[in-house]
Amino acid sequence: MSTRAISKPGMLPTVFNDFFKPWNEWFDNGGAFSGNTMTMPAVNIVETKEEYKVSLAVPGMKKEDFNIDVEGNMLTISCEREENREEKEHQYTRKEYNYSSFSRSFTLPEEVNKEKIEAKYEEGVLKLMLPKREEAKKLAAGKHIAVK
Repeated sequence: MSTRAISKPGMLPTVFNDFFKPWNEWFDNGGAFSGNTMTMPAVNIVETKEEYKVSLAVPGMKKEDFNIDVEGNMLTISCEREENREEKEHQYTRKEYNYSSFSRSFTLPEEVNKEKIEAKYEEGVLKLMLPKREEAKKLAAGKHIAVK
């Protein structure tokens, strides 16, 4: 809620309105503190002979914020974070609440070894390594077939 909702004409001095003008514009225009702030993160997927590498750009998170699950051939990466801040200074208290979440699901190729999937989070990027099964690596090496 912006301060406009509580500052009816004649009720509070214009100095109050002028002071909070940047905050009103920020909140009214969908600034960082209004509602759900996380958008769908960008994803890069690279295939090598040995594995698939999945990278998600999710800065500002902690590794504890992520849930990574494999169910059947579906890989789901989700993140949920709630932040509450309270500042007490002089004669006022300011509280800010922020809730962010996302969920992405990917169908895994048959050649992925689901038991050996690994993930790490560093410098704002969640990286997943999806190694290929040994049989798939051999097939990926290629084979020349002569025409008879």
